[in-house]
Amino acid sequence: MSGIWVLIILIIISSLPVAAVYVWFRLAKYQLSLIQFLLALLLGAAALFPALVLQDLINFSFSAAGRSQMLYEFFIRIALTEELSRLLMLFIFFWANSLIMKEDSINQDLTINKVKKATAIGLIAGLGFSILESARYAALQMDIGIVLLRIFTAAIHGACGSRIGAAAVMFRSNPLQALLRILTAAAIHGVYNLMVTMSGISSIAAILIAISALITAILTIQGGWTLDKSSENT
Repeated sequence: MSGIWVLIILIIISSLPVAAVYVWFRLAKYQLSLIQFLLALLLGAAALFPALVLQDLINFSFSAAGRSQMLYEFFIRIALTEELSRLLMLFIFFWANSLIMKEDSINQDLTINKVKKATAIGLIAGLGFSILESARYAALQMDIGIVLLRIFTAAIHGACGSRIGAAAVMFRSNPLQALLRILTAAAIHGVYNLMVTMSGISSIAAILIAISALITAILTIQGGWTLDKSSENT
């Protein structure tokens, strides 16, 4: 099978979680339009580009390579830069959405439903990021085993993205909580990166990390934002 067909198949596989989330949202009647869903997906994918720029800018090497270098690579240079890039794109999403819906995002109160919706949007953005990253790994002809593992554990990006989505709307009213969510997302992401590069039981641990983080995100979103229609009508 040629490389292009392998790439196409891997992209299709990595897109399945997106389809599942969209069906979930429709069945649950969550108040999120198709345009908003696709915009969050696209901006999430676009977050890969500032992440790559940041990773290139802080590509430092320690004089004493070893554990410190490894922790820096996995937790700071990769995990933190990707989460900050997602945060930037989600800021753009919520700013654009406030303009389109003619909302005053500065004076608008932060409600539980607003946080739930932001968490869901972050989940979508994370999955969008995962699709483009998986395609990049496949195009670079990385080890197919690692590529497949990353595709089947794409939930990690969605789970971390959900935390970044919540952080994006909490910055004005509760910056400490927002910062905690960002650091938590980076920590989960960093542990996953560490596990996924190892073989054997560590790969299983990476899968468990991705699944448990996704379950937490789902439980946070569960119930949607349809309970308070007076404050959330988008």
